[in-house]
Amino acid sequence: MRKIEILGKGCPKCKELEARAKKAVEELGIEAEVKKVNDVNVFARYGVFMTPGLVIDGEVKSAGRVPSLEEIKEWLK
Repeated sequence: MRKIEILGKGCPKCKELEARAKKAVEELGIEAEVKKVNDVNVFARYGVFMTPGLVIDGEVKSAGRVPSLEEIKEWLK
């Protein structure tokens, strides 16, 4: 099962990223845990200083922007 972490404090962009990640998982028909992380210590551990951040299986895929649904799907393939 894939592990997807959304790093952010709950801003509109963070919520949009979470929605896109869930939609990507659904469209690809894969098993994944989508987890919201709002602990700044975790952000720092990943080296993410601008939110929202997207981490897939422990690897930072984006920070400071909301990637497109297609980008997220590519990263999950």
